[in-house]
Amino acid sequence: MTEQTEAPAAVFTDLGLEPDILKALDSLGYEEPTPIQVEAIPVLLGGRDVLGQAATGTGKTAAFALPLVQRIDPDKRGVQALVMAPTRELAVQVAEATHRYGAGRGVSVLAVYGGQAIDRQLRELRRGVSVVVGTPGRILDHIRRRSLDLSSVGYVVLDEADEMLDMGFIEDIETILTETPEGRQTALFSATFPPRIAQLADRHMTDPVRVTVRAPKLETPLVRQAAYVVPRPYKLEALARVLDLEAPTSAILFCRTRNEVDELNEALSVRGYRPEALHGGLNQAQRDRVMKRFREGTADLLIATDVAARGLDVEHVSHVINYDIPQTPEVYVHRIGRTGRAGREGTAITLVQPREQGLLRGIERVVGRPIELARVPTVADLRARRVELLRSAIRETIEEDEFDGYREIVATLAEDYDPLEIAAAAAKLAADATRGEEPENEVEIPQWENRPQRPHDDTRGPRGRRDSFDGPPRGRRPRADMTRLFIGVGRRRGIRPGDIVGAIVGEAKIPAEGIGSIEIADQFTLVEVAEEHADHVIRTMSRAAIKGRPVSIRRSHD
Repeated sequence: MTEQTEAPAAVFTDLGLEPDILKALDSLGYEEPTPIQVEAIPVLLGGRDVLGQAATGTGKTAAFALPLVQRIDPDKRGVQALVMAPTRELAVQVAEATHRYGAGRGVSVLAVYGGQAIDRQLRELRRGVSVVVGTPGRILDHIRRRSLDLSSVGYVVLDEADEMLDMGFIEDIETILTETPEGRQTALFSATFPPRIAQLADRHMTDPVRVTVRAPKLETPLVRQAAYVVPRPYKLEALARVLDLEAPTSAILFCRTRNEVDELNEALSVRGYRPEALHGGLNQAQRDRVMKRFREGTADLLIATDVAARGLDVEHVSHVINYDIPQTPEVYVHRIGRTGRAGREGTAITLVQPREQGLLRGIERVVGRPIELARVPTVADLRARRVELLRSAIRETIEEDEFDGYREIVATLAEDYDPLEIAAAAAKLAADATRGEEPENEVEIPQWENRPQRPHDDTRGPRGRRDSFDGPPRGRRPRADMTRLFIGVGRRRGIRPGDIVGAIVGEAKIPAEGIGSIEIADQFTLVEVAEEHADHVIRTMSRAAIKGRPVSIRRSHD
């Protein structure tokens, strides 16, 4: 494998692209190539395999799609290029981009993925397409149906290969690659290169050129980052106040699990917001309807899980809100990168439980800048904000001078009342119409931003009595879809929440989203797991050890 060093700055005309493709790029508003495009495009146009390490948002779609389009012969029958992507959203996004790049050359592109009616895909494949972009599962389905013939493929792309590995697609990918000609050109792009990805490259690529582009540092003055430290019981109330104070034009709210997405969607709907939920439990038609409403502005809030939000292409998001703080800085960076795009300002807000402030400090180290620790708005703050917004709206209305039809009403009332009183009454009516009635009693939310932190003890609860992953009181029943397990080891053995999560995920191989609250007492631990995984966790953990010690585990009966 050869190594290619970083190329100097360039323009698209330097990369070997043909005039019709350069014209398409100009019409799309592309001004200069990104580093991954500068390095990868000339190599791919030269016919070499490429092993690219680049994160989402670096421009890698154009890096592989532009050479692909240039090498396609529109007059030739059969599928000439195949692109595999981990999710249906990313597959659609790549297909749309490829279509835009190749429209002037007559390049036909088809996206194939599960959740869409297969009849349409079969019809388009029979008609003939040059490029197929899809998820491994649906591509393999078409191969088995003999509706997709890959014998003429000369160009294969594996996009976000590490994501496909994490989602269990590696065997499907291996099978698909065996259906393509040995002499094909292959491009593999991945943010990371775990051993199985490296082995895949060794088996199916020929002396690839290694192209590595580091993700740009997140620090950008266009994204304001703030965090609110809020105990879990007050999170919903705090979120509602933050939304009222910020008044986002469009916002994506992230939760860890689909159940939390549904619960938050229902809670905000009751409070008068216009949210939409997006998670893996929706079929493709439902997902399409949700995204259509969000893009059109019918819904102003999109509540989503990370997996469901992968590959979303939304032109402008004013706010990204982490209702649950991400468990890794990388996820945080990926989430908030959805706002502050294309020169626009954006805001990233994170709700942090007191015990999670260690995670927040870790994120700050990766981001390279402090995150503003804000005070949770009070009801008085919200009243002041609404008055400010009303004042601005009145000013704009006066400056627009489009209220002639109302002058007669005011003139009539002015015969009996002072004009100032008339204006004040009209302002009150407008304010009352904006957001229901004011709460009679303000819910007091504890303010944590200035409280001292216990050194080296980010998981202790506010009273310091027990370690807690999710902060529930003892005796609280788990959610209906969760089961509480008793593990016979606790704080006196040095057990921390991370030890429990790591052991269960590592031994039982269940996703971290399947783990709920964790309470660690002196002699034992209570952990909630998804009911569907409970028996499997008990079986595997009964044969395992935590911090080198065998443990007893059973369903809790409290």
